[in-house]
Amino acid sequence: MKGRAVLLVNLGSPDSTSVVDVRRYLNQFLMDPCVIDLPWPLRRLIVSAFVLPTRPAKSAEAYESVWLDEGSPLKVISQKLADKVSSKTSLPVSLAMRYGNPSMEQELLKLSALENIEEVLLLPLYPHYAMSSVKTCLIEAERVMQEHNLPQKLIIHPVFYQHPDYINCLAKSAQPFVEELHAGQWDHILFSYHGVPEKHIKKDDPTGSHCLTPDCCNRPSKAHETCYRHQVFKTTEKFIETTGIEDNKWSLAFQSRLGKAKWLEPAADQSIRELAAKGVKKLLVICPAFTVDCLETLEEIGMQAKEDFVAHGGEELKLIPCLNDNDDWAETLARWSEA
Repeated sequence: MKGRAVLLVNLGSPDSTSVVDVRRYLNQFLMDPCVIDLPWPLRRLIVSAFVLPTRPAKSAEAYESVWLDEGSPLKVISQKLADKVSSKTSLPVSLAMRYGNPSMEQELLKLSALENIEEVLLLPLYPHYAMSSVKTCLIEAERVMQEHNLPQKLIIHPVFYQHPDYINCLAKSAQPFVEELHAGQWDHILFSYHGVPEKHIKKDDPTGSHCLTPDCCNRPSKAHETCYRHQVFKTTEKFIETTGIEDNKWSLAFQSRLGKAKWLEPAADQSIRELAAKGVKKLLVICPAFTVDCLETLEEIGMQAKEDFVAHGGEELKLIPCLNDNDDWAETLARWSEA
């Protein structure tokens, strides 16, 4: 499409595994009000007094366990994906990170400076809407466009949690593991989605009264357009329909809790222990909230959860890789970019 540029956006990573770089990254990430939804003074106090003194060293160690020779898995794989998308379309395609580098501001300015660019398509690589993923990307993009008075029109690609192309790519990428599940080589599959605080769900409810009420995710509502909980349920439902997994062979949970606020439940770590206690010996875990493997999939699930599962009686936990730079997924993103 003539006159359009495309900006793919993912969450981000520190520039290195040094404690200094991890601290800088965590400070930017956690000081975003879309992540910790508290007034600035309280947010600053919590981050500075309770997180930054100790968390960077622990996180640096976790990053070190998954770091690639080329750098952060999230950034390295996301760039490979962006390169593939670029090779499948004539449109200029760039990659940015919401936190860390390359920044959204940097990449939007680069795209705006290209000749004959009339519009920029912002395509966050998150299937589901959440304050701490899609919403913060939209806010940052709009800030950059306004602050720099960029002339291009900003177009936002909608979330794709139940888009047939996405579901088909996800099902196809997981097909070898699903076939093994059908054949009895695995006992169960857990859908582990990144968690969010319940407060975020209610805040983004445009009706002000629908979300987190009895059976809310199954009752039609405008709230579903921005309800992370409804959307992850729908992704799971579509995946199950597509792959034919039996009802007693799967469950759903939420990982990566942070702080003391009430988050969506059930918690993935508790679910994994309970599955082991119930006699599940061989467990598959898929993380559809992420399109690219990162610390939360590779370390939190692939290492920590695996160790926890075995410690509580399980025998083997296998992380199903994200879509990453899968060719079908790259072709899909290129097609969406031109739509």
